[in-house]
Amino acid sequence: MKLPRLFLLAALLSLVLSACAPAATPATTPAAAQTAEPVTLTVMTHDSFAVTEDLVRQFEQENNVKVEFAKSGDTGSALNMAILSKDAPRADVFYGVDNTFLSRALEAGIFEPYASPLLADIPAEFKLDATNSALPVDYGDVCINYDKAYFADKGLALPATLDDLLKPEYKGLLVTENPATSSPGLAFIMATIVQYGPDKYLDFWKGLKENGLVVVNDWETAYYTNFSGSSGKGSQPMVVSYGSSPAAEVVYADPPVQTAPTASIVGDNTCFRQIEFVGILKGTQHRALAEKFVDFMLGTKFQEDMPLQMFVFPVNSQAKLPDVFTQNIQIPAKPATIDPSEIGANREAWINAWTETILK
Repeated sequence: MKLPRLFLLAALLSLVLSACAPAATPATTPAAAQTAEPVTLTVMTHDSFAVTEDLVRQFEQENNVKVEFAKSGDTGSALNMAILSKDAPRADVFYGVDNTFLSRALEAGIFEPYASPLLADIPAEFKLDATNSALPVDYGDVCINYDKAYFADKGLALPATLDDLLKPEYKGLLVTENPATSSPGLAFIMATIVQYGPDKYLDFWKGLKENGLVVVNDWETAYYTNFSGSSGKGSQPMVVSYGSSPAAEVVYADPPVQTAPTASIVGDNTCFRQIEFVGILKGTQHRALAEKFVDFMLGTKFQEDMPLQMFVFPVNSQAKLPDVFTQNIQIPAKPATIDPSEIGANREAWINAWTETILK
């Protein structure tokens, strides 16, 4: 066939003509040629942050920006880094401070206020900072999860309240995490403080200790080693974990399952509600882009992506939950909550008192 040769001749002719044509003036230069290089926006997060890459790519393309995520340890470690570097911030945006550390972040003055228009879609119960320096992004409940099969096989009724856990039939059946080293462990202490008060909560914990309470240092050990509902080999059929854990059991089941083998105890004040926030770090050189990223996190696309990425709930009332959440998760009608300023003022004292009572 001679078509390829004709195409070659046409291409050569085109090159000759273009070489002879006058150079384009600035007024006729295509707009695409004038596009600036993408600006880099750095977002500091805790290590559990996750988002679908395609969503981030879309945000980058729409705003001519390159987003870099700086994972900086657990919530406490990441916040420490942000505070220590506040005079020379390492990022433009910080995501992941929760209500147990919120007062510390606000007192340190690391954020610049921003009243995002997306706040109109977020219920007041999640807005814990009146200055809009820290804007709510997601929430989740720390609850006692239980192994459905264990209780069914034993014909044992579920404990409905914290008081029930002190009954002899539940001796040795609960594992929790050390609040000094674990976020869910700390959250569970907060639930007991709400239920019994700061002067009486240790009496409850003494009763738990006498009833065979098991304490480990971290969530991974508690859930994957001690808890029978995950590995099937652990000794405790109850574990302090996340209210979204039953949905995760379905998502990651191998072989697949239709319903979760675990569920949560959601009586009044048996769960503690954690809320996570995002803020623009003071001193950012990219304030306008930082605002856009905050809006992106509060928008429905990101909010609907979070449940299956980080197993948290969206705060945007317009966001829809995936079926695996609605079918397998129990949401407490009355979760325990404490004002962040009260937590900030007492957190270390509560932990130290607990440590003296339970571990020594």
